[in-house]
Amino acid sequence: MGNNTKFIQDNFLLDNAYAEELYHGYAAKMPIIDYHNHLPPNEIAENKTFQNITEVWINGDHYKWRAMRAMGIDEKYITGSADDLEKFQKWAHTVPYTMRNPLYHWTHLELDRYFGIEDLLNAKNADFVFKEASEKLGTPDFSCQNLLSKMNVEVLCTTEGPTDSLEHHRKIAKSDFKTKVGTAFRPDEAVFIKTDVYNDYLDELETVTGKSIGTYDELCDALRNRIIFFNENGCRLSDHGLEHMSAEDFTESEIKSIFKSKRDGQPITAGEAEKFQSAILLFLSETYHEFGWVQQFHLGALRNNNSRMHQLLGANTGWDSIGDYPQAQSLSKFMNTLDSKNALAKTIIYNLNPADNEVMAAMIGNFNDGSIKGKVQFGSGWWFLDQKDGMEKQMNALSSIGLISCFVGMLTDSRSFLSYPRHEYFRRILCNLFGNDIKNGELPNDMDWIGKMVQDISYNNAKEYFNF
Repeated sequence: MGNNTKFIQDNFLLDNAYAEELYHGYAAKMPIIDYHNHLPPNEIAENKTFQNITEVWINGDHYKWRAMRAMGIDEKYITGSADDLEKFQKWAHTVPYTMRNPLYHWTHLELDRYFGIEDLLNAKNADFVFKEASEKLGTPDFSCQNLLSKMNVEVLCTTEGPTDSLEHHRKIAKSDFKTKVGTAFRPDEAVFIKTDVYNDYLDELETVTGKSIGTYDELCDALRNRIIFFNENGCRLSDHGLEHMSAEDFTESEIKSIFKSKRDGQPITAGEAEKFQSAILLFLSETYHEFGWVQQFHLGALRNNNSRMHQLLGANTGWDSIGDYPQAQSLSKFMNTLDSKNALAKTIIYNLNPADNEVMAAMIGNFNDGSIKGKVQFGSGWWFLDQKDGMEKQMNALSSIGLISCFVGMLTDSRSFLSYPRHEYFRRILCNLFGNDIKNGELPNDMDWIGKMVQDISYNNAKEYFNF
């Protein structure tokens, strides 16, 4: 049947008795609030069951795809025409070679926590694991909703654009599913004016709103209309994926002229795009503040680096990386502009370049004005940084420069229903940080207080911050 070594032990990632007590006694039992992910809400609404483990675990997972490509595996077995068993076999062959990559930890946590499979996955036991997991996934006990309930997920928020009907969220809200399923409003396609498909997107937005979008004012009206619609359907978050914050000076007449040129099919310069993005992001952020939303900014991704493969497979297929953009000045200027108008909403800044961790940890302190606990947050390690080293560096920077006690903690940012052990992974790393400090005499052995802090970071802070 394969290697019977039990890799995921009870004290996995916990280096000492203090860390063990913090995790098992305080963190492990807390429910999960996953306030940002990319799960498909239609599959939750339908309570979908999956035909096999490849469908739920490998399809759509560009983390795994990148590892398989690095192993020299043909695209046929990754995103191509191979059948699901063949794709799983190639992934199983890859897994032993992923040691020291977080995929190795996640793979075995997920197999254990969902399916009770303790074997180390490899080419030899691939067929057995595929059959064992797939048989379980085909039963109602392993439907989408039950997979979430199995992990004690209390709240999750998917991510939708302004044109989404939210029909699936409405259906879920009317069902007896106990997990609250919200959404985050992500209007990137309305922000990035230089894209070739920008006018096509605005035509779609016109259809959804039933109103013409021929001027910049009409664009703002359309976006406000959709924010109202999302708000009426329970949305309380927004999200933006940006290389860096746009914060150029502009005049109203400039923005109207830039928008008109785009609608007329004229080319837009990079400088004009930065001005437009500055204006529309300020408008959106002021509107979020008006509605009492939390705004999220994911900063620093360098996307679609491989133009040949991007043309073949499209976006979000594994060709993105960490960017090295200047961040501090424009982010400061943007947030200061909003703060000066008393229009800065609760804000979470996610950083993708670890070189900027201290920059972000210091920046949030400039706009925590005493009005709300943890009003401006340095978000959890994101994408390439949501692994042990990345999480530790983010939490160490936040601890050193700000207050980790106010931190709203982990999120999956995932497209997979099998990704929720990442919250356990985060909590173990968090408890180990505190446990090592206690062992080293850098923190007192006050389990009641430090245990409460661990529970706050794991769950309570997010529940309070998002008003769930």
